[in-house]
Amino acid sequence: MSLRRTLDRIYGGAAWVAALFMIGTLAMILLSIGGRLLDFHVHGTDAYAGYCMAAAAFMALGHTLKRGEHIRVTLILDHAGPRTRHALELWSHVAGLFCALLLAWFSMRLVWQSYQFNDVSQGTDATPLWIPQLGMALGSAIFALAIADEFVAVLRGERPRHRAAGGEPVRSE
Repeated sequence: MSLRRTLDRIYGGAAWVAALFMIGTLAMILLSIGGRLLDFHVHGTDAYAGYCMAAAAFMALGHTLKRGEHIRVTLILDHAGPRTRHALELWSHVAGLFCALLLAWFSMRLVWQSYQFNDVSQGTDATPLWIPQLGMALGSAIFALAIADEFVAVLRGERPRHRAAGGEPVRSE
């Protein structure tokens, strides 16, 4: 199997996991609403809805980047010549990769520290915090991988996949 296919499967798989966490968020909210209507309470539904929402957001980052769905301010890029545009693309990918790697590193470190210190949630459910933090750490790592993937494409002189997916801006020449 090619590296491209493997990477695309990682991004697609992470998107599916994000979708499942969105369904988990909905399930927790509906359980909470149903509990209020039927006069029963399930402890931790608010916290678990938050955990699911955070995991969904982070797990979707890489796939969203590769599909060209992240908001990019391309005002300068759209008016730059080919050489300047390439230099700006390289610079923005280096800066983005640096930030994504920091986010991934510190997210993984947070998971490890929460595990080591046996950190638990403040609610009555007392969930070990390293478990919900895994979604953020894994999603951040996949996002860093996606930016590195785009950076390599720019280094090769290719148009970044996210620009191709999101469409090139219309130029009036």
